[in-house]
Amino acid sequence: MKMLQAPENVLAEHYHDLRRKPFYPALISYMSSGPVVAMVWEGPNVVCTSRAMIGHTDSAVAVPGTIRGDFSIHISRNVIHASDSVAEAQREIQLWFQSNELVDWANEGHCSSFNPA
Repeated sequence: MKMLQAPENVLAEHYHDLRRKPFYPALISYMSSGPVVAMVWEGPNVVCTSRAMIGHTDSAVAVPGTIRGDFSIHISRNVIHASDSVAEAQREIQLWFQSNELVDWANEGHCSSFNPA
């Protein structure tokens, strides 16, 4: 996890598939208007699980209890992004993080109710 002021070239690459949409300039302007927090999540079924926690892209239909349902006020200000596939997540991780910023953590030897030995 890190907080940064997103460089415009990173935002342009991140949102490259939206560049022909009419809202693209406003999106880039909004995303570069203040700091962002970039995170990498991992775990079983992480794409599906994270998207369920985050909620629907349109905050008007996002379920209460999700991040967007509780904290977003408009689809143009939906407060959080989540990759829609593992392949897209890998592309985005390479875009937002240097390899030395990522920690390869293993749960070796640690017992819990979720991961019994």
